[in-house]
Amino acid sequence: MKTFLLGAVAVAALASPAFAADIPARTYTKAPPPYTAPAVVYSWTGFYIGGHVGGAFTDGTSLMGSDARFMGGVQGGFDYQFAPNWVMGVEAQYSWLPSNTNNGVLFPGGTLVSGNTDQIGSVTGRLGYTWGPTLLYAKGGYAWRDGTNLGATVGGVPVGFTTDANHKDGYTVGGGLEYMFAPNWSAKAEYQYYNFGKTTFTTGPADIVGTSFRNDEHTVKLGVNYRFGWGGPAGAKY
Repeated sequence: MKTFLLGAVAVAALASPAFAADIPARTYTKAPPPYTAPAVVYSWTGFYIGGHVGGAFTDGTSLMGSDARFMGGVQGGFDYQFAPNWVMGVEAQYSWLPSNTNNGVLFPGGTLVSGNTDQIGSVTGRLGYTWGPTLLYAKGGYAWRDGTNLGATVGGVPVGFTTDANHKDGYTVGGGLEYMFAPNWSAKAEYQYYNFGKTTFTTGPADIVGTSFRNDEHTVKLGVNYRFGWGGPAGAKY
């Protein structure tokens, strides 16, 4: 038995080099590159809706007074990105303002005139420049308000009067900065100026006839938009 085992070991030892020679050499394979997350493509193209809060104030030559008033509202629109860092669009915006607590303007003859604007809106074009998730833009277009709800009293008694127009229609210009902070969501800070011309009293108590006051609003707003992401470049979008 010992002789048989020694013989088997000897045969195995002699066969090992020949067997190893018959095994093909291992093919070299390059290690796969490290994983890289796909680049995010920021697209401003699409419809959006949102809301805003802020403040409105005048320059002191209005019946509204110069004190800031709270405002809040909604907006919606459509943007289109092109060329490739420019964005153009259109936006409709509507805001509510609380009833004015200003005591009005007292004229030299004792006539007290007061007014209030509690709704304001606009339809504007918008043009901006974007880099990544940030958009800097300017806007301008048509503006509307609910009127000033004018009233005049002498000694606390209402008196009649007329003005040259209701000045409900005007124009607006402004600008702002918008930032995409999450998929489909953006936040903005915006300044907007509304101008509705001057109102002139044409009849009424003698101390107010021929006098005029401005109809303008300066507004500063913070808003949030939900973007539906319609269209835009292919690939991951933000």
